[in-house]
Amino acid sequence: MNFLQLNDNQLIKQANYLNGRWQVSNKFITVSNPANGVELGTIPVIDKLALEQTITAAQEAFDTYSKTNSYKRSEWLLKWYDLILSAQDDLAKILTQEQGKPLAEAKGEILYAASFIKWFAEQINADYGLTLNSPVDNKQFHTHKQAIGVAALITPWNFPAAMITRKAAAALAAGCSIIIKPSELTPFTAIALVELAHRAGFQKGVINLVTGNAPMIGDALCHDQRVKKLSFTGSTPVGQKLFAQSATSLKRLSLELGGNAPFIIFADADLDAAVDALMISKFRNNGQTCVAANRIYVDQNLQQAFLTKLKAKLPSLTVGNGMDKNVQLGPLINQAAVDKVHDLVASAISAGAKLEYQADLNESNSPFFPVTLLVDITPNMPIAQKEIFGPVLAVQWFDEETEVITRANSTDAGLAAYFFSDNIHRCQRVAGALDYGMIGINDGMVSNAVSPFGGIKQSGLGREGGHTGLAEYQYIKAHCYGQLS
Repeated sequence: MNFLQLNDNQLIKQANYLNGRWQVSNKFITVSNPANGVELGTIPVIDKLALEQTITAAQEAFDTYSKTNSYKRSEWLLKWYDLILSAQDDLAKILTQEQGKPLAEAKGEILYAASFIKWFAEQINADYGLTLNSPVDNKQFHTHKQAIGVAALITPWNFPAAMITRKAAAALAAGCSIIIKPSELTPFTAIALVELAHRAGFQKGVINLVTGNAPMIGDALCHDQRVKKLSFTGSTPVGQKLFAQSATSLKRLSLELGGNAPFIIFADADLDAAVDALMISKFRNNGQTCVAANRIYVDQNLQQAFLTKLKAKLPSLTVGNGMDKNVQLGPLINQAAVDKVHDLVASAISAGAKLEYQADLNESNSPFFPVTLLVDITPNMPIAQKEIFGPVLAVQWFDEETEVITRANSTDAGLAAYFFSDNIHRCQRVAGALDYGMIGINDGMVSNAVSPFGGIKQSGLGREGGHTGLAEYQYIKAHCYGQLS
């Protein structure tokens, strides 16, 4: 193992967690640090038999775990939360070395991930059924909430801690057993979180972690009738495939898919606040987020002032290895990601976009990409139609409110949108008119444990986090009591 500076090396396992035990296999995948190519370790490629046995173990564990009272489940979750806080420095170092984001940002993600566990640990004890007023004298009607069953959680590489806990904490609070399938690019953060869950005392089989052949694992989880719920965060094409594969088992689905977020700055906005928020929204995780500002719309009257303020901030963004001090932006996840961003930028420039700013880049042997500002983007350019997933600002100009709303809504994506205005009436109009699941109004960060997260249109279905998060892992049963008089 080549992880650096860990206080607790036992957090790293080159194994899957199956039915309460760490298990290896004779096939494996190598995991490397994207910043320098250093091999970090290997993870197993689970076979179909072991996966089948894992589903069986999860089902057997569910039969017991779902019957434990909510206070006991909350106790386990809070123990897990405390262990994560105690290990936050190690977890951040693991995350940075396998994903690339700067260490300070990685630590922020660990705290963000922990917040979901605390939120759902507290929510479950305040989650009640209802007694309904009966229109019939000798009957009573009640609703009862019940855990849905085994839940499969398929998580991405860009937020390898938070995307697990946002799903797992809700599922475990509701009384589900879980099978986690992390990205093969960033598995060790997931492994460390599961090791801490093991120490928190969850019963064997309640939490499982599998790695390996993603298509095989996804196909098996989708088709198995014992898996009652699947939650996936990732690309829209993969989400569509999982949706189709789950049809035969009529599985409950949560799909958090791709975005193409508009970021609109109206003439009556606080321009300094808007630019500050844009920097956060665009450059968090080096632009590799599904809610990153992707299409930036700025009122024509603000062109010069906007560019002056923005360009003054861009040189401060230092690119490098996330473990180094004073680095704000790490690498992209791999060379393929760099090639994609490069092609989008080159295509835009060839179609008439203006390269307003591009940073010097000393890193040349790893997947780094320079901070780039393009202006005069038009809606027909690929960079305006696809997720950039990199540190590129693509700016369009607009004249009228109705025009920019139409342009902002002209996409199949519907995850997040942002706009800035100091006019309360405009804020109400625009928030209602934008076709997105989450809208930041004078703010560039839409996600918090207390607020539902999810999109509409091709950005998916279902909600994670917030007061609706538990319901994604529950049935609501109606009880009717008759002959009461």
